[in-house]
Amino acid sequence: MRQKIVAGNWKLNTTVQEGVELAKAVDTIVAEQGAEDVVVVLGVPFTHLTKVAETVNTERIGVASQNCAAEAKGAYTGEVSVSMIKSTGAKYVILGHSERREYYGETSETLNKKLALALEAGLTPIYCCGEALDIREAGTHNEFVVNQLEETVFQLSAEDFKKIVIAYEPIWAIGTGVTASSAQAQDMHANLRAAITAKFGEEVAEGTSILYGGSCNPKNANELFSNKDVDGGLIGGASLKAEDFIGIINAY
Repeated sequence: MRQKIVAGNWKLNTTVQEGVELAKAVDTIVAEQGAEDVVVVLGVPFTHLTKVAETVNTERIGVASQNCAAEAKGAYTGEVSVSMIKSTGAKYVILGHSERREYYGETSETLNKKLALALEAGLTPIYCCGEALDIREAGTHNEFVVNQLEETVFQLSAEDFKKIVIAYEPIWAIGTGVTASSAQAQDMHANLRAAITAKFGEEVAEGTSILYGGSCNPKNANELFSNKDVDGGLIGGASLKAEDFIGIINAY
């Protein structure tokens, strides 16, 4: 049975001190209300990793890096390696986010290097895929997003693929206030699961968690999560307020 996952993505927000307070609030509420059926993850800036991992109960809340270097070590000033991330207590790493692809030119070749390093280090990749508005309007979104997987995670062995989480991001619905309809989200998630089935078989596909990553909030989370192939969310802005983030977790 696949996991239900609600993962926050704080992006370039909060100081270390603010992040610790936010993590503490989430940890407290999760402890009080319980979230036994949901895996909760906080995706935080590099500077926060150690402090947040020390603040939360990591048996209850996972900590994720928002990125990692494409090299294991060496003369790469400013980069953060998977071993550094692992040493903080983090268990997850977000890879392939649309902002990394668009603003920093990350390619499938780069992401394949990062995936291999993350898996070797024992981190769980939350691998993002998704299409921009022009691709959606052209009606080629299904093929486009599957191709993103074919160039990267479909290059993995079945055993390694089973260790990752997929996050679908309709880029046209990130930070715009526009949300894909429940039917649109389900259609794409079903499309992705069908592609995984074709590549790795039904057992692997049915065990793969596919998260929705487009303007999910406490008001629409229940409708989105009620879909057969939507297994949770990668949450941006709504993860910056403990009450909103908990509201999404409780949507299950």
